[in-house]
Amino acid sequence: MSREVPPADADRPGPGARLARIVTEVTAPAVLVSVLTIAIGWHSSQGAGRGLAWGLLATLFVTGIPFAYILGGVRRGRLTDHHVGVREQRRVPLLFGLCSVAAGLALLAALGAPRPVLALAAAGVLGLVVAVGVSHWWKLSIHAAVAAGTVVVLVLTFGARLLVTAPLLALVGWSRVRLGDHTVAQVLAGGGLGGLIAGVVFATLR
Repeated sequence: MSREVPPADADRPGPGARLARIVTEVTAPAVLVSVLTIAIGWHSSQGAGRGLAWGLLATLFVTGIPFAYILGGVRRGRLTDHHVGVREQRRVPLLFGLCSVAAGLALLAALGAPRPVLALAAAGVLGLVVAVGVSHWWKLSIHAAVAAGTVVVLVLTFGARLLVTAPLLALVGWSRVRLGDHTVAQVLAGGGLGGLIAGVVFATLR
């Protein structure tokens, strides 16, 4: 199999690279998933305060604990950066994240969390299972997968008016390719996978 090479301008400095870095940080999986989980929790409960509490509890397991593990790995020198840009380093953080989300899902179910919150966590579990498998041989874009899943969940939850968030997909994909972190194929595959999982799992279980 031939190795895909990132675009030649990926390392070229300039406004484009700076903008791409900002987009990558603002739309990082931990950021998008945290905001989405809190929004779904808030929307899924009759009381705003109770819904927010469900969202925050779910966020602890789906992003808080996994991201803390990654930051610890960076500080100890086991991981190169908080995006885990080296494919060979991704397996353990992804497995840790999978265990955290699965544990959170079990706890949320036991406590009687709203179905949309459980559905979102379940989609996260399946997404991480696939990511763990694929990362063994290919650097799938998790940024793109999460962005696509976020758009799908927002549209399913709040209606077609949230299609205005669709340009987010192109922006995230451009930033990952511009920085040389992914190829176009890796971005497209990640986006397709994330959208499919959200469209099937979240839509079915919510």
